Amino acid sequence: METGPNILCKLCCMLPLLAMIALAVPEHVVATTLKEGDSAPDLTLKNQDGKEVTLSKVWDKNIVVLYFYPMDDTPGCTKEACFFRDMNHEFRQVGAEIIGISVDDVASHKKFAEKHRLPFTLLADPEKKAVDRYGVKSKLMFGKAKRMTFVVDRGGIIRKIYPDVDVSLHSREVLDFIKTMHSHTAPRQ
Repeated sequence: METGPNILCKLCCMLPLLAMIALAVPEHVVATTLKEGDSAPDLTLKNQDGKEVTLSKVWDKNIVVLYFYPMDDTPGCTKEACFFRDMNHEFRQVGAEIIGISVDDVASHKKFAEKHRLPFTLLADPEKKAVDRYGVKSKLMFGKAKRMTFVVDRGGIIRKIYPDVDVSLHSREVLDFIKTMHSHTAPRQ
């Protein structure tokens, strides 16, 4: 076994190579271990008003569109949130509730929601409980959430996972999927 400066030199030379390998693996390959048909992890987090929201209490009443995003008020995240905002009424009509989650804190969510008139819940996950449980921690963004969406039915079952999101088309494709869910199941009384 080598020791001393020689081994340190070899280790230092390997670090950039290891970093390049880690960055070369597409994020969706190492993202969530959850799959469609699994029970969605239940959590309680604070919303943009500082009130606790338990996910199971929401999906007991509505289909839940649980979308994870990296950071409040960045161009892509704002665009995604505003597309969901603009279609919120259509989601409500099919019995779906939109919930956004990022690792930003309550104050950041409050400012983001007010600035863009977001009519849906944003949950703060600064301790990364949801990010970890849903397996959406980004390797490239230092622990922020990867942009990913889960559609959870009223029984708490994940019906659809969107690991790769085009923010311009995403809200429409999620709504279309929820409409197909309705065509396959009778509405809950």
